[in-house]
Amino acid sequence: MANDDTRPLTLRDVSEASGVSEMTVSRVLRNRGDVSDATRERVLSAAKALGYVPNKIAGALASQRVNLVAVIIPSLRNMVFPEVMSGISSVLEETDLQPVVGVTDYLPEKEERVLYEMLSWRPSGVIIAGLEHTDASRAMLKASGIPVVEIMDVDGTPIDAMVGISHRRAGRKMAQAIMKAGYERIGFLGTKMPLDHRARKRFEGFTEALAKGGIEIADQEFYSGGSALAKGREMTETMLEREPDLDFLYFSNDMIAAGALLALLEKGVEIPEQIGLAGFNGVELLDGLPRKLATMDACRTEIGVKAAEIIAERVNNPDAETPKVIELTPKISYGDTLRR
Repeated sequence: MANDDTRPLTLRDVSEASGVSEMTVSRVLRNRGDVSDATRERVLSAAKALGYVPNKIAGALASQRVNLVAVIIPSLRNMVFPEVMSGISSVLEETDLQPVVGVTDYLPEKEERVLYEMLSWRPSGVIIAGLEHTDASRAMLKASGIPVVEIMDVDGTPIDAMVGISHRRAGRKMAQAIMKAGYERIGFLGTKMPLDHRARKRFEGFTEALAKGGIEIADQEFYSGGSALAKGREMTETMLEREPDLDFLYFSNDMIAAGALLALLEKGVEIPEQIGLAGFNGVELLDGLPRKLATMDACRTEIGVKAAEIIAERVNNPDAETPKVIELTPKISYGDTLRR
């Protein structure tokens, strides 16, 4: 059973969907009282299908919302998301709203758990990374009755509103720049798919553009775990052992690309003449490298600002007309590792 209404769900909705009393529903959701396993399962299944989340705000506060904005991101170790948080905070600090962060580690099931807990405190809005969620997470977001902004990506359909870049277009744009520079033997190195949906979309756009130019990826290498210089070094050495005649390496992020740059410079490889390199994200921390890495800015701070502005406007005025889609345009920085 789906909930198409914008009003918050109640115990009565779960009661009607599961065919048991509101008191029994309450006992199940609070894990109190003597309830049979079959009834418990029926209630929990109905609540999950509806997207119902119990309200932890008691008494007189039960019909209100707290001045919190739930911000759900996949990682705090990744340098991308602290900049997004900075953009969000810069807007919300001018309001009564406060961001509270939940981390999912790129795991859909963990995102579902984090979302469930955060919605149970009845925040005023949700900012959540990505457009791909479990059915249960989508149901909770739709049934929450609050503004929801999905960030980082616009290659899809939002639940409510979305702010980000087109990763497919970003991949295509980088491929076109690489081909225009005359590179033909190209390898791709990146995070393991499909958990990182945005990296997957960049890869798809990248390979599509190469194919239109008559070029196929010569080799590819994927990894799991956090991005690190050592990982980039290891992957690059492995790939070049297999395909020593590669003339360009495209990485799903700047950190592993930086590891490759350091490894190749140690070996005396001429960059970008012998091998060109490019990453993604425009991480400022890497500006101190011996060579400036070619990359593409993902508009991280601006994404945070725009998302928070939508939430703040909608909380202040629920009838406000705010954009459903804000697409930002990343730019290529050629640096010293991609021939112009």
